[in-house]
Amino acid sequence: MAESTTNEQKSPSQLIDARIGELGDWRGRTLAHVRALIRQADPDVVEEWKWRGVPVWSHDGIICTGETYKSVVKLTFARGASLEDPSGLFNSSLEGNVRRAIDLHEGDELDEGAFKALIGAAVALNGTKRKR
Repeated sequence: MAESTTNEQKSPSQLIDARIGELGDWRGRTLAHVRALIRQADPDVVEEWKWRGVPVWSHDGIICTGETYKSVVKLTFARGASLEDPSGLFNSSLEGNVRRAIDLHEGDELDEGAFKALIGAAVALNGTKRKR
């Protein structure tokens, strides 16, 4: 018997909900938490589901992705190298010219205010890209 709703019929938000639920551990809780912070920082954020199962948050372009691995939740900011990070949240993918990432391990505390400011800065940067 086929499932009542296939992935093709689900919205990106529903697919992200399902990913959070299927993880069922600290990674799901962490992904749910950062998702809530992203929505607080940018109520107009668009949730997408790309590359065979990667949650993506966009506003006039990609803000960040939320990948989950065995030992880390990785938030990769598409244009992170162009963002000011006075709180030093970026701790991964630091060698590239474009992207920057935040790797969250089990038990890590995220500075919520700094993270929301980073989301706001990424949205603003995407807006300036569009105006060129």
